[in-house]
Amino acid sequence: MLSTARLAHPDRTIAPGWVSVSGATIVGVGRPPPPPGTRVDLGDLLVSAGFVDLHVHGAAGCQVNGQDPATVEASTNEVAAFHAAHGTTALVATTVTDSLEILEASLAGIARATRAGPGLGARVLGSHLEGPWLSPVRRGAHDRDQLLLPVPEVIDRLLAAAAGTLRIVTIAPELAGAHEAVRRLVAAGVVVAVGHTDADLATARAGFAAGASHLTHCFNAMPPLVHRAPGPIGAALAEPGVSIEVIPDGIHVHPVMLGLLSRLAGDRLVAVTDASAACGMAEGRHRLGRSEVVLSDGAVTLASDRSTLAGSALTMERAVAGLVAAGVDLALALYAATSAPAVALRTTRGAGLVAGAGADLVVLGADLGVRATVVGGVPVHDPAGLFAGLLPPPPDDDPARRRAQ
Repeated sequence: MLSTARLAHPDRTIAPGWVSVSGATIVGVGRPPPPPGTRVDLGDLLVSAGFVDLHVHGAAGCQVNGQDPATVEASTNEVAAFHAAHGTTALVATTVTDSLEILEASLAGIARATRAGPGLGARVLGSHLEGPWLSPVRRGAHDRDQLLLPVPEVIDRLLAAAAGTLRIVTIAPELAGAHEAVRRLVAAGVVVAVGHTDADLATARAGFAAGASHLTHCFNAMPPLVHRAPGPIGAALAEPGVSIEVIPDGIHVHPVMLGLLSRLAGDRLVAVTDASAACGMAEGRHRLGRSEVVLSDGAVTLASDRSTLAGSALTMERAVAGLVAAGVDLALALYAATSAPAVALRTTRGAGLVAGAGADLVVLGADLGVRATVVGGVPVHDPAGLFAGLLPPPPDDDPARRRAQ
């Protein structure tokens, strides 16, 4: 049992409380006094549900695009281990546009990591296919030559490669065949996101009416929100069932806009990292898919066009801190990093600190830095030994986890 002066309660308040864990499950949550039993008093440390990141391309020099499933599985596990050390307990491995063959291999490798479970850190929930069905006008760092139209044959090939683990697809709703593709993907159990789009308000609304329910990295790779042309941002804000993803690194979106978006989106706001292989690495040249990118002053850009952002070097605890710095209430910022993405993905992972939920927790300091991460009741990052003797230790033969710590 964990006791703390700062617990992120299910009612979106932060107050003293306790969490009781049995095996991989939370069996009780409440306010003081805690019931009798073995207890770890965490003092003023903040205990929250673990972070759920719906948009992760890579970290620590690794990315989830690759030419063969075995390599992709290993890379995805390395990425999961790195992000677990930053409070992420579940993530969706996100591809970038590439050839159909490489996307098939990438989805197959992510599927292997998903089925294997969270042994290497954060739980891999499946894949997020960002491309190849994007607007050439708003493609951002994606390779224009590899963009495709969403024809049924290609959709079926990628669904088959993912073997039931494709969780999110980002699509530009103005493409020929896009609405039929949205319906086909939703019928297969996939969350469809509008993104990398040049759509106007009517076209974006039609995409949501067809079944899309998420907006990929709001403000980026789409028309701006204009008072006479609200575009996809206005369409998403006006549709109550649409979750709205944002990258709160202070680079992709100005803090003033982050604060405004939080007020407009409320509990539909979803914090993501869009982390690339450059995340956690020294400044210099790295890779995003086949493209060379440059990490400099915290921003990741295409080497061939330094004005084009190419993912980020963000981690989820800094995403939460970025929202707070923009004026977002801490409880809502934590919700945007935990329950809101779980709702968007329609998963119970990250559902909050409630009885019956998975024991996926993060312990944060006053600076919002990660002190410990617990996945399925197992501490995967605990450098100070907060849970020594209370929770089962992770395997000591896990090289990816050792590198992450």
